[in-house]
Amino acid sequence: MLKEPTTAVTPTFPFQTTLSLEPLIAYWQKGESSQNVGVAMLAKAVSEQVASADWSRGIIQDLKLLECNCDLVETLMLAVFPPASFDTDIAGAIAPFQRHSFYHTPRFAEVLLNPSKSIKQPLNIDMRTLEVYTTRMAYQLILEKVYGVHLPLQGTIIFTVPDYSIGLYRHYGVEFNSTFVEIRVHGDKPELTPEQLDHLARNPHRADLWQQMLPPHHFELVGFNILHLVDVTEQEILSELKYDLLERDVLQASDRLEQIQEKLRVLFGRPFLQLGIAAYDEKKRAFVDFGRKINHSFLTKQVHSPDAGSGFRQIYSQLWADRQPLVLEDVEQANIPEDLRQQILSLGIRSAILALLPYGDDIVGLLELGSPNVGDLSEFSLENVNQFVPLFAVAVKRNAEDIQTRVQAIIKEKFTAIHPTMEWRFTDAAQNLLQKLEDGNKSAEMEDIVFHDVYPLHGSSDIRGSSTARNEAIQGDLIEHLTLAGKVLKKAAEFQQLPILDELKFYVNKNLRRLREGILSGDEVSIFESLRTEVEPLFEYLSQNTPDLRPIIRQYWANIDPELGILYKRRKAFEETTTLLNDAVSNYLDEEDAKAQAMFPHYFQRFKTDGVEHNIYVGASLVENKPFDLVFLKNLRLWQLLVMVEITRRTAALRPTLPMPLETTQLILIHSQPLSIRFRQDERQFDVDGAYNIRYEIIKKRIDKATVQGTGERLTQPGKIALVYSQQRDADEYEEYIDYLQDRDLLEPEVEYLELEELQGVKGLLALRVKVKL
Repeated sequence: MLKEPTTAVTPTFPFQTTLSLEPLIAYWQKGESSQNVGVAMLAKAVSEQVASADWSRGIIQDLKLLECNCDLVETLMLAVFPPASFDTDIAGAIAPFQRHSFYHTPRFAEVLLNPSKSIKQPLNIDMRTLEVYTTRMAYQLILEKVYGVHLPLQGTIIFTVPDYSIGLYRHYGVEFNSTFVEIRVHGDKPELTPEQLDHLARNPHRADLWQQMLPPHHFELVGFNILHLVDVTEQEILSELKYDLLERDVLQASDRLEQIQEKLRVLFGRPFLQLGIAAYDEKKRAFVDFGRKINHSFLTKQVHSPDAGSGFRQIYSQLWADRQPLVLEDVEQANIPEDLRQQILSLGIRSAILALLPYGDDIVGLLELGSPNVGDLSEFSLENVNQFVPLFAVAVKRNAEDIQTRVQAIIKEKFTAIHPTMEWRFTDAAQNLLQKLEDGNKSAEMEDIVFHDVYPLHGSSDIRGSSTARNEAIQGDLIEHLTLAGKVLKKAAEFQQLPILDELKFYVNKNLRRLREGILSGDEVSIFESLRTEVEPLFEYLSQNTPDLRPIIRQYWANIDPELGILYKRRKAFEETTTLLNDAVSNYLDEEDAKAQAMFPHYFQRFKTDGVEHNIYVGASLVENKPFDLVFLKNLRLWQLLVMVEITRRTAALRPTLPMPLETTQLILIHSQPLSIRFRQDERQFDVDGAYNIRYEIIKKRIDKATVQGTGERLTQPGKIALVYSQQRDADEYEEYIDYLQDRDLLEPEVEYLELEELQGVKGLLALRVKVKL
């Protein structure tokens, strides 16, 4: 509730002011010669009354004279206060730029006057500011009436005035009418050149300059001002709301929201108006509590309570369908579901308005207005509501974007790249952490992110013999590199007899002999380092000092890769081949997974090594608000098998164009039991959760080396797909898929049923192996 402002000492006004009715009397006397007969007759009658009232002329020092002769005063004031609007206008007469009103309308007294008939101190303007404003107006009046210089009018001043009847405040635009103020000059009028007058006009805020050039003691203001007030509360509140709601975080601070609620109370003139805001979550397709520290919504929180019935959801569905505000002028009599009525009444609300917040074509939230009094909010309130709804929509949208930015910052800090399927869960976790931090829990940590009961699918496309091919490529390049170096050293010995040449030839020949027998893990680095630091610097010396050696040394350098500084032929061919094969597999997997995601969202990841591995997890816990059925799992298993068939065919077709004739093998691990996966924050990746589930990870890491029992043959073979399982029901399901693909002429008719040799820590594995038609 508002309190009476503290009375301040009125600053000294720099001019002498005198209350007088003479300017008004002069107005009536002038009216006697009016062409309008009625005006002339009225003016003559007024002049006759004035002629018999000597007190009305000259200076009025005793205000009781005006009270005792109120009939004449009222007659004179007909020129200023039209009778037709006397009861509705907010206007009053005061001595020039003073605070006491000697004549006024009833509304002026109600709005602006204290019981002593002095003007209330506005809530928004201190005495010093008001003194500066009125002094500037007085100087402007002097310039106009004494010097004939007209300056632009000052902007309208706004008084914010308490309204104690309802405990709120109102905004009024104040117009000072100085028609009945005369300027009397005492002594010699200060003479000002056109340049000085122009200088004053260009510096309206330089009080010191004005007082220097127009000393106040030279001027007296005689007569009275008319103050006319216009209620601009609606415009001012809407303007303030605009600036408030465009600020960032305005809806996150409880004190700022209270200020906005207070302004809406003023706008509607309802001191107990309650404001609520609910944001619309597009992903959850529901209205949710807005903000984190405080509960901005007084209705939507009831939706999530255990006692909430279907009434709330019906009302929101109606709002969504109609896209029009819902007005409940009397909640008890409104046509709404009974459970909703009781919930609203339990909140102490007897009238309410609910309005959607549209942002473009989207709905970003819901605005709630409630009052404890029936009829406080009605259809007539909608005009105001429609004016500020867009402002709240912008604020809610901006706040949602700001929250999303903060959430994304937490996700980037705490997690690695998040797969779109499960992004919602990380977003929830980040929002929960953000709320804890903003609630003051500085030691809050990210909650565990675990997805339970998900079904895994694993597959790998390995490059057959990649390790052997890599070693052979390194070996071949080193042998050729050493051979080229040996030729240069042998030729150099023909021209110079240097012991170092013999020592280097010995080193080269020794390593050539050993390399032809096989390569060791450290050979590549050690041999390259010796050639770079000991052999090649000698070649530079020989090239400069022995011209006959330059051709063979140039031939040596022509075979060396200029960027790597090594002979890089076979290794280049190997790396280009693996890159071509891995890119072909990865690109195809990515393309096909995009299609599979449209069938049902799932977690997909792939890794490139000497081949490409992929993992898939699918289940109800991974997705938000989407039902899961085992038919989606079967669909993904068949999809995976089809993808592996196509990868086999594509990589086989690539073989003739590859720098090295490498082949790929395909493997699928079948695991029918659901498991849990947990996000490891330290490693920023997913891993299976629980002791039993770890066995699945062990099998994944070791089956690529699996061999057939009794033969020692590698399970994975080029042109074939191996499917590893441990339970017969898994094989039964995949036999149906294989039969289907055989019918489509994608697989050869033979199916191999194999038992696998025991792997380290894993035994009892079985496999199906089928050949792809190329």
